[in-house]
Amino acid sequence: MFDRRFFIRNSLVLGGGAAVITQAKAEPVKSTKVDGYEYRLPKFSQGERLLFIGDSITDMNWGRNEKDRNHYLGHSYVYLIASRLGVDMPQSKLEFFNRGISGNRITDLKRRWQKDVIDMKPDLLSILIGVNDRKVKEGQTFSFENWEADYRELLNRSRQANEKLRIVLIDPFVLKSGWWMTKGGEWDISRTQIEGMGKIVASLAKDFKAVHVKAQEVFDAAAKLAGPEQWIWDGVHPLPQGHELIAREWLQKLSAG
Repeated sequence: MFDRRFFIRNSLVLGGGAAVITQAKAEPVKSTKVDGYEYRLPKFSQGERLLFIGDSITDMNWGRNEKDRNHYLGHSYVYLIASRLGVDMPQSKLEFFNRGISGNRITDLKRRWQKDVIDMKPDLLSILIGVNDRKVKEGQTFSFENWEADYRELLNRSRQANEKLRIVLIDPFVLKSGWWMTKGGEWDISRTQIEGMGKIVASLAKDFKAVHVKAQEVFDAAAKLAGPEQWIWDGVHPLPQGHELIAREWLQKLSAG
C-alpha cells in the first residue's frame, strides 16, 4: 500500500545527494489549526474522471487546452485537489478537468452543460456557482425559486446521463474584505442572498445524495482566526490560502462520505 507520509518524508533529495537543512534561529510563531491534511483517502476506481465547473473561483486561468499540461488546471482549489490526490493515490491515475469560466452564472452553466459536462462523461462532478448571480443594484430582485429550479435541472440532467455519477456541491461564499469594506448596504444584500443560496445547495445535496461542502462556514471560521483579508482579497476571490481552505474541506467531506 502507498504510504503518503513515508513518501513525503523521504522526498527531501536534491539531485543525487541528500538535502542539507540549515536550522535558523527564529522566534516561534503561534500556530492556528486549520483542519484538512489528515483525511481518509476517498475511494476511486482507476482512471476515474473528476470534473470541476463554476465561475472565476474555479477558473483561475486554466488554459482551455488539456494538451498544454503546464496550464490545463489553472491555479484554483482544483489544482490543489488534483496535486494532493495525485501524490496520495498515484496508482489510481485519476483524470482532472477544469471547466470554470470567469463571470458565469447558473444560466451560463445551463447553456454549456451538454458540451462541458454531459459530453465529458465525468465519474465525479463538482459544482461551485452563485456569487455572480447576486442582484444588488437598486431595483434588482433575486429569485431564489428560479435559481433553485435551474440548479436542479442541471443535476437532473447529469444523473440521467450517469445514474452512478458522484456529485459534490460547494456553497457560494463571500467575506467582508477589500472594496466591500466601504459598501455596507450592498454587502448586507449580498450576504443575505449568498446565505439563501447556501440553503438551497444544502437541500439539493440532500435530494441528490451529493457531498456538501459548506464553504461559507469554513471561511467564516477562518476569518475569526486571522481576519477576512487573509483568505479573500476582494470579498469574492480567494487568495492561495483561501483556495487551500476549499481544497481541504472538499477532500475531508468527500473522504467522509
